[in-house]
Amino acid sequence: HTVLVDEAQSLDPMSTRLVEELAKRARLSVIAGNPGHVGYIYSFSEDPDVIVAVQVYRSREDGAAFIASAPYLRYIEESRDMLAHEPEITMLDARWVKGAA
Repeated sequence: HTVLVDEAQSLDPMSTRLVEELAKRARLSVIAGNPGHVGYIYSFSEDPDVIVAVQVYRSREDGAAFIASAPYLRYIEESRDMLAHEPEITMLDARWVKGAA
């Protein structure tokens, strides 16, 4: 499995809410069509303007397909002016995952 961590700093609370709506729309459409998608968590760090999305994929290729998808790239374009910087994406190759074969 591969874990994709997507972290972004919004500019203010209003931007945080708008980015969340954009992310929800983009991710739901891509996740539904990706059989390699295993799990998804959308959350905030201790700073409520730091958005953290954690996704689990069967493989690195499945995770890469998500970040190269048209809906995700559209989300990046639409949210760019509401973020302090481009999202920081980290892909981790999981050594083990509870309940996974």
